[in-house]
Amino acid sequence: MKINPAWDLQSALWQKLTMNPALLAVLGAPRLYDDVPQTATFPFVTLGDIRSNDWSTQTQAGHEHFLTLHAWSRATGRKQVHAILQALETALDDAALALQAHRLINLRLVFWDARRELDGETYHGLMRFRAVTEPLV
Repeated sequence: MKINPAWDLQSALWQKLTMNPALLAVLGAPRLYDDVPQTATFPFVTLGDIRSNDWSTQTQAGHEHFLTLHAWSRATGRKQVHAILQALETALDDAALALQAHRLINLRLVFWDARRELDGETYHGLMRFRAVTEPLV
């Protein structure tokens, strides 16, 4: 059975993050979610949208992926959300992830943003990464 390249990438990314001591130290616990439980405790990280495009050449199949990660904090000021974003960048930018059925060609940070939400107490960090994968032959 073929594994969807975006799912393969997401699975490897999640495995990398759930085992990253620097990120876990900033979060205080392994609070990484694809679907946030109603009882989630701040701070935490969520997986946002993943957009995948065909990136094939005449000789090689491939995909380009844009992955969005969100960091959420209710600490005073932006310091904690910036620390989470820095830990995510350190863990993932140019990381070598082990995918099951694909080869990760590259994984690079595109941008990050930190802002206060309209509720006045939540800080939201947003990061976008670009990855290119090709299937293992």
